[in-house]
Amino acid sequence: MFVTELFMSVRSEAAFVDIPTLALAFGIYISFGLLTWFHHALPWWVVAPLGGYIVALHGSLLHEATHGYPSRDPLITGAVIFPSLWLWLPFSIYRQAHLAHHRDEYLTCPLTDPESNYVTPGMWRAMGPGHRLVRRALTTLAGRLILGPPYVIGRAVRLLVRAFQVGDHGYLARWLHHLPSVALVLFWVMAVCHIPLWQYLLLYVYPGLSLTLLRSYAEHQAALPVSERIATVRADPVMAFLFTYNNLHALHHAEPATAWYLRPSRYRLRQAELDAANGNYIIQGYGELFRRYLLAGKEQPVHPFAGQGFPL
Repeated sequence: MFVTELFMSVRSEAAFVDIPTLALAFGIYISFGLLTWFHHALPWWVVAPLGGYIVALHGSLLHEATHGYPSRDPLITGAVIFPSLWLWLPFSIYRQAHLAHHRDEYLTCPLTDPESNYVTPGMWRAMGPGHRLVRRALTTLAGRLILGPPYVIGRAVRLLVRAFQVGDHGYLARWLHHLPSVALVLFWVMAVCHIPLWQYLLLYVYPGLSLTLLRSYAEHQAALPVSERIATVRADPVMAFLFTYNNLHALHHAEPATAWYLRPSRYRLRQAELDAANGNYIIQGYGELFRRYLLAGKEQPVHPFAGQGFPL
């Protein structure tokens, strides 16, 4: 309790930098540097889980940055999260989409929630057979983990190509500003550590993005009451830390500004209230997701509530 109060006092009095989040970032970069430096001395089956964990943890750090950690000063936060370990998405684009996702009244709606796993009936009708097959596969956990990374990267590339076609200079500028953060990582990986690009993509980026998609696989479901759209996953300490306790997702939506390291204590304090509010949409760990949904779709791709308060 004393340590937590000390951390909070540093943030509230200085109103400048959050020490635990800064320490998290430092640990991520040290771990990444060590793993990549010793990459050639380690077998792939050691590199892949460690590389994936570090890249996914950096993705969780990016999530905290969207909510003002480690600092409300965008220059400080931008410097802390500058290296793009997963390469594929500018932070400014991710931040805009994630903050739009936090408009809870629009949660899961594919037209207004950028992080929705659903499509509208019109989108579904416009898809070809192959695309529909992929979308069905993505409703399973295996499909999410295997097909999800190339699918979301491909979607980002399509948006970038469309920006070129329509001359969206603002969107293109975000990607141009992103290039130095990619160049820094690739210089370290390829020029200093002599890791081939394909190995970095396969052993670091792919499993890291796959783990990130595991987190978001069951965070939300289609439901008419807003509070019942948000899950709580009671994860083990290793997975909970990986996701900076964002597995306690109902709490995060109720208190988006709460620091990541305070989420477990805040959830314990509000557990009865939150569990009742989300209709007991509670998952007993990620093992339960694997047991129930590895090869079975969790929901259908098309949002089920067209015309019932959703603009579909």
